[in-house]
Amino acid sequence: MSCLLNILLILAALVTLKIILISIFFYGEIKAAQKKDPAAKSFLEILILYQGLHALITYRITHFLYRARLFFLARLLSQASRWMTGIEIHPGARIGKRLFIDHGMGVVIGETAIIGDDVLIYQGVTLGGTGITKGKRHPTIGSNVVIGGGAKVLGDITIGDNSYIGANAVVIKDVPANSTVVGVPGRITKQDGKKIDVSLDHIHVLDPIMQSIEELEKRIKDLENK
Repeated sequence: MSCLLNILLILAALVTLKIILISIFFYGEIKAAQKKDPAAKSFLEILILYQGLHALITYRITHFLYRARLFFLARLLSQASRWMTGIEIHPGARIGKRLFIDHGMGVVIGETAIIGDDVLIYQGVTLGGTGITKGKRHPTIGSNVVIGGGAKVLGDITIGDNSYIGANAVVIKDVPANSTVVGVPGRITKQDGKKIDVSLDHIHVLDPIMQSIEELEKRIKDLENK
């Protein structure tokens, strides 16, 4: 009985130590989740229950192994993480600080993808490649970018800082900084050079198609009045 109690105490100590280490090394990511997810009730809830954080923790380990050229082990761990979290991050991807993957199910981040700091990614997002050529074939995402649910960003393209990719958009061309992209294929609408609002209001997003239609309607009315 005493031996069993000692084993349980050791396991409890190891779990506590793990939680403390994660809290220290991933403090920025946890705070980012608190800031960007209104459903987050506590620091501990994010630490234990958020699969986006768990996928990112595993990625940091697999990326280290990948850089050490332990490719098979890195892929093995990343596939295990995919099975547990529903999020697939290739060990070769390069990810900056404070990435937050909200909900996360179905997110795919390819081998040569590069992600800047303070990026927010929703469920179903793909940062994918085009073709079967070697080398850089996945997107480069700038800092402070928001990528809406179901969006596909494909190929060796660059998404500029402070940009917003709308839900279900398909982006296959470069996007300048401070822009919003919506539709299939993605169409760019500038936001007057202003930083994207971190309030994440997905409803009031500028739609370039609707803007064009409204401008045409206005011109028709002006012609009718003349």
